[in-house]
Amino acid sequence: MHAPAEVREIFRVADYRVRLPGGESASIHIHKPLPVPLVALLPGPRAAWGFITAWNPGAASRSRQENRAAQHDLRDALLGIVDIQAIHPGVGSAPGWREPSLFVAGIACRDLDLLMLRFDQLAVVRGDGAGRAALRWHDEAARDHSGL
Repeated sequence: MHAPAEVREIFRVADYRVRLPGGESASIHIHKPLPVPLVALLPGPRAAWGFITAWNPGAASRSRQENRAAQHDLRDALLGIVDIQAIHPGVGSAPGWREPSLFVAGIACRDLDLLMLRFDQLAVVRGDGAGRAALRWHDEAARDHSGL
């Protein structure tokens, strides 16, 4: 599943906002360092993290009920991964687009890839520690995990 250039650009400029304990929020932006309040949620200074949703697979709209059920399934799948430190609610948004999402502290890149593929998402946002946020595309993950 390849995302067209205009979709890739929307994902690149989107705001990936994470709700922090206490009600504040912090935003992740592609090619920018992870904000300090989010680094504080990680299990270590170099820990992997991800931002993922199960809404609207392949960027195709579906009902709120279907999206909520899929998001619940994603959360259940995340809770089954031992190394995860914390899961925080978030929202990915750009003009004309808004999807509830999850910030996952301590998730291995492989696990994040496999969930992206399982829930048929075009991309996830990921990084390591305070490093720069990056988009990981479905087609890249599918190629890297094609032997599974």
